[in-house]
Amino acid sequence: MNINNIKNETDVSAAFSAQSPVFDATYNGNQTTLWMRSRARKEVMTYIKPGARILELNCGTGIDSLYFAEQGFEVVATDNSDGMLAKLRQKISSMNTEPDISVKKCSFNRIDTLDAGTFDYVFSNFGGLNCTDKLYEVLEGIDKVLKPGGHFTLVVMPKICPWEILMLFKGYFKTAFRRFKKNGTPARIEGVHVMCYYYNPFYIIKHVGEKYKLKALKGLCIVMPPPFIEKFHERYPRIFGILEQVENRISLIPPFNRWCDHYAITMQKIK
Repeated sequence: MNINNIKNETDVSAAFSAQSPVFDATYNGNQTTLWMRSRARKEVMTYIKPGARILELNCGTGIDSLYFAEQGFEVVATDNSDGMLAKLRQKISSMNTEPDISVKKCSFNRIDTLDAGTFDYVFSNFGGLNCTDKLYEVLEGIDKVLKPGGHFTLVVMPKICPWEILMLFKGYFKTAFRRFKKNGTPARIEGVHVMCYYYNPFYIIKHVGEKYKLKALKGLCIVMPPPFIEKFHERYPRIFGILEQVENRISLIPPFNRWCDHYAITMQKIK
């Protein structure tokens, strides 16, 4: 990694460590976030096989890792944030029965330090991989640890988000066009400045090449309001339900499955 990558990785780790005390309350208190999380889990459960070994990248406080462990899968939960991993370990120690989960400090930039070819599934949720400008290197790392026949599901933020572009009409020009910046967009998390980079699905498909087969590409928050539009569900439950029905019908249809707040892409390693 170059100096800029190392700095951003350090900044991201510091930001999320600072956020770790309030992370669960913030994310579990947002109905749209819960809705998105359930959709991402459903994608994994569609393709994963019983007894599979899962590697989760940027696991945070382990909300998804613990869920998959409770479903009977062996989980290796990785993150580069000491604060997030400390919260996850606290959760595990407070449980009556210890889940089949191991916790490791590991950046998604260093997946190649894990045992090669030992995972059946790799999962990353909520745009954690948007914190690197070298996503192709992360994809190479995933390929090294994934078994032939295995899958990955990555939830990534694309360049085109209709909800953000609509912010133009409110005068928020920076928000409306921030995803189009070539050299990344600065974001502020718990007082720490980090850089975010946005990737369309074709970037992933192109870089994994013929070794992988696209299984599903689903848009998340196409017409549904993204998490940053807070309390929408509570204020407009009926509209929320209507938008959800529309989203369910168009989430797999181009171009909607890549014009969204996030998309979930699932690919299978065939070589």
